[in-house]
Amino acid sequence: MQIAFALYDRFTALDIIGPFQVLAEIPGVTATFVAEKPGPVRDHTGALSLVATASFDETTAPRMIVVPGGLVDPNGADDPVVRWIRAVHPTTTWTASVCTGSIYLARAGVLDGIEATSHWGSLEQLASLGAVPSAERVVIRGRIATAAGVSAGIDLGLTLAARLAGADVAKAIQLAIEYDPQPPFDAGSPAKAGPEIMELVMSTLHDPAHAE
Repeated sequence: MQIAFALYDRFTALDIIGPFQVLAEIPGVTATFVAEKPGPVRDHTGALSLVATASFDETTAPRMIVVPGGLVDPNGADDPVVRWIRAVHPTTTWTASVCTGSIYLARAGVLDGIEATSHWGSLEQLASLGAVPSAERVVIRGRIATAAGVSAGIDLGLTLAARLAGADVAKAIQLAIEYDPQPPFDAGSPAKAGPEIMELVMSTLHDPAHAE
């Protein structure tokens, strides 16, 4: 079973590495990083690159695709990621996204009238593109799976692993990667963080939800 993990310039690394770490452990899975052309692709910090081993044009019939978010808003129908999603989605078993990767799915027409999630800062944009925004961490609707911001990609991976290989395999992967979150702070959502931390995020960090 081929799972294609999409890359594009200024993607967010954990968006794609989280689900990759989980889904690549499923027996029988072939995990492939794909991009407009093979070679290294920079993340949004510019400090890390992942290597695409195949191009979108070469990857025509993956069973699953996973699209990460990043700091570049897709350029409508002309965006290479959007064109690829539109081309392969009709034959996928699962079409999935993490964080603002759902914006790419929406621009490809995959989320028209469908409940989906994204980073909290992009839910309004998701609605403007025809999706029905949800604040859930992972949303499964038919064969479309979307996850909220960044770290939610691990939860997405485990959810899909259970669908593909059964709950016991998913639990075994969770144990193998020791995914037992115990964060030092309870500030992982806007409701929990409060206005001061929200302001700090928006004023000092890379904007996690919109293109620059």
